[in-house]
This record gives sequence, structure tokens and C-alpha cells, in this order.
Amino acid sequence: MAELIRLEVVTPTGAVVNDDVEIVNAPGYGGDFGVLANHAPFLSTIKIGTLTYEKDKSRSALMISGGFCEVSNNKITFLVESAEFGGDIDVDRAMKAKERAEKRLAQASAHDDNLNLTRAEAALQRALARLKTAKL
Repeated sequence: MAELIRLEVVTPTGAVVNDDVEIVNAPGYGGDFGVLANHAPFLSTIKIGTLTYEKDKSRSALMISGGFCEVSNNKITFLVESAEFGGDIDVDRAMKAKERAEKRLAQASAHDDNLNLTRAEAALQRALARLKTAKL
């Protein structure tokens, strides 16, 4: 049996994951990274994307958005804005959100509206991450 690391994923509404796992892969702003048991301590900012982890030859995926990660004392903690398991994602709703975001991006670009452009880009990233996570 592989050594384990404690994984905690916490959102403003509470804990989503609190389990001992074999490996964690996450989307950091400096690039995706993986963490195994006894990893050196570090901090990272987290971007919108898919967090995966493995335990007992089973892989789980979460769509996470924005936050921070800390690795310390054989524990990895994610403090994120939101987290959704792939199996809980409504693919039709995510597709509609993607289409709305693409439409808003086109409109904001045409009007040189930086605030709406930034919001539309973030909405598109969330929709794409949900679709990717739902497929895992």
C-alpha cells in the first residue's frame, strides 16, 4: 500500500473532501502540480480547473475555482471558492453557460468593455472546467 497524504478541500460553505489519499493533482497558476505523501512544504495559488486525487486505485475529480493550497506536515489543504464532483455536474447546464459566456465575450470585445470581458472570460473558464471534469 502506498503512503498516504491527508487531503482537505474547503469552500465557504464547508468541507468537500477530508480523506487520506495517495496522490493529488491540481491546477496552480504556475502550472499543474502533483503532490504525494511527505511532500516538501509549499503554498500555491489555485486557478479554475480540475483537481484529481487517487485512493485505492480509484480516481476522483473535482472542478475547483480560485483559491489557495498549502502543503505541510503530510497534509494538503485547498481553500477554494467552489468545488463540484464530476458526477454532480449538470453537463447541459454547463454547455448553456459556455454558450452564454462566448456570446458575452463577443459582445464585450465589440464594445471594448473590459469589466464585462473579464467576467465573461471567467465564466467561460468555469464552464469549460465543469465540462472537462464531468468527462473524467
